Amino acid sequence: MPRFSFLLNDFFLVIFLPLLVVAWAPSPVVADEAGFASLFNGTSTEGWQGAVAGYDIVDKELRCRKGAGGNLLTVAEYGDFVLRFEFRLTPGANNGLAIRSPANGDAAFVGMELQILDDSHPKYANLQPWQVHGSIYGVAAAKQECLKPAEEWNTEEVTARGSKITVVVNGKTIIDEDIKRFCDGTPTPDGKAHPGLTRSKGHIGFLGHGDEVHFRNIRILSLDAAP
Repeated sequence: MPRFSFLLNDFFLVIFLPLLVVAWAPSPVVADEAGFASLFNGTSTEGWQGAVAGYDIVDKELRCRKGAGGNLLTVAEYGDFVLRFEFRLTPGANNGLAIRSPANGDAAFVGMELQILDDSHPKYANLQPWQVHGSIYGVAAAKQECLKPAEEWNTEEVTARGSKITVVVNGKTIIDEDIKRFCDGTPTPDGKAHPGLTRSKGHIGFLGHGDEVHFRNIRILSLDAAP
């Protein structure tokens, strides 16, 4: 009888204990994607305008071509939103993310440009704080050491709610900025005029500067009130 009892105990440990561990194990954290809409279908630049010839579509990625690029903007305009995407930098690559930008002009000033930059590359040793990756160019400096090494994929989430801009890269909040004070007359760190800070709506897009950068899984949750 004692031996039979041991066998039952062994049977329980082998069969049921793993099931209990699985049942009680915490679920992995999954970002809530409810309400998000894709901005890039993986096969064409449908829904985009501008420098479509400067970008290639390979393996469901949107790639800024080396020696080309330019401003590739959404046809649609957005005011308040949550934007999520993945990006992969080549060594020393420089690009930008336009938000609330008009279709023409330098997005860093007539709209807002968030830096997309391999800021640890030696050629960028003398950057201004407001030039590192994720910074609102000329306006707000992002925290550094958020990027994975060049050639690895990164995740980024940008939230715009009124005058509040938040940027999270690889799970780290690097910008949590209220730009209202600059709209009210406080000088920007670069000492230049940024009329785009007062815009409430505009295009979103990538601002290629001739370096190869890869993008994928580009999606947006619009927070704009229905018309």
